Amino acid sequence: MSQTEQLTRWRLILGSETQEAFTGMGGGGLSQDELLMDSALGAIYGGPGESFGGGPGGGKGPSSPLISKWLGDLRSLFDPETVAVVQNDAIERKGLKQLLLEPELLDGLEPDLNMASTLLMLKDQIPKKSKESARRFIRKIVDEINKMLENDVRRAVTAALNRRAHAPLPSASALDFPYTIRRNLKNYNPELGAVIPERVWFFDRSSRVNRWHVILDIDQSGSMGQSILYSSVMACVLASMSAVRTSVVAFDTQIMDLTALCADPVDLLFGFQMGGGTDIAKSIAYCQNLVDAPAKTLFFLISDLDEGGNRAALLRRLEELKTSGVTVVVLLAIADGGKPYYDAQTAQRVAALDIPCFACAPEKLPELLEQALTGRL
Repeated sequence: MSQTEQLTRWRLILGSETQEAFTGMGGGGLSQDELLMDSALGAIYGGPGESFGGGPGGGKGPSSPLISKWLGDLRSLFDPETVAVVQNDAIERKGLKQLLLEPELLDGLEPDLNMASTLLMLKDQIPKKSKESARRFIRKIVDEINKMLENDVRRAVTAALNRRAHAPLPSASALDFPYTIRRNLKNYNPELGAVIPERVWFFDRSSRVNRWHVILDIDQSGSMGQSILYSSVMACVLASMSAVRTSVVAFDTQIMDLTALCADPVDLLFGFQMGGGTDIAKSIAYCQNLVDAPAKTLFFLISDLDEGGNRAALLRRLEELKTSGVTVVVLLAIADGGKPYYDAQTAQRVAALDIPCFACAPEKLPELLEQALTGRL
């Protein structure tokens, strides 16, 4: 990179008020694209006279056309990751809730987990004209998560539940290739370079009577935005599978059973009421009443463990579930692209009960699910 290019980059970083100093160092003027970039960044990060500005007159804040143009400039000048960062800074620095409340602006936003979390928190403030645009924005995020999780979740559940369920009746579509190969490795023929099976195993598709019950108990406090997004998509994938029964419970200081909304992850997400206090023990007590076959129940508590209710009751309830035979897993909150966020003291006390308690990267959720269903946690 030449010295001129370096000076130009620093000039864009430090803002228009430094132009004279950079000119004195040998820096030239900015090109048209660079001026556009400077203006777009200056609207958020400073610079004299550079804002969405309605000036000192009306005092009603930036107009939608100006913000729409700014969004268009951002998308044409920067990559999607940078656009997402600047959008979030616009909300924090300028208080631009218009970005989330007006349909033409929502349609121009780059999909982003933090922005989606903020939108879900503001969903009760969204005017009627913007409801559909808000759903389209959330749908973009859901589709991205779904692409990452759906196939692996289905594979994980199928692999775990079919591990011991084989049928005597042959069916090409139900052939269990991995299990058949493993059981016949002793019959490997080196001359043919192939395994010659003595017996072939098929998955049993006929009985769903003893299927697993997966309960997701999800904290809906304000810090849980990203965890709620991932959990909702996983819940809907599970709910679409006849091999398992899925229940979804959301809580703050009140309990909301959202199982009926699992047909569509966007409907499920808009069912959450993010914010408010936290009573984890109360929610676990509700979930205990959903358990009818403990040995076939997998209970996920998804929370930052910042208990506002009775912490001793929280620990007692978890221990009761585990002692009854339920498989209990605590998934800690994630934020900022996967960083764990939780009450460390409570997490240590949960782990001391021999209950798995950890933050899980979203892409690892299917593997975790398989391990839980097969008793390997």
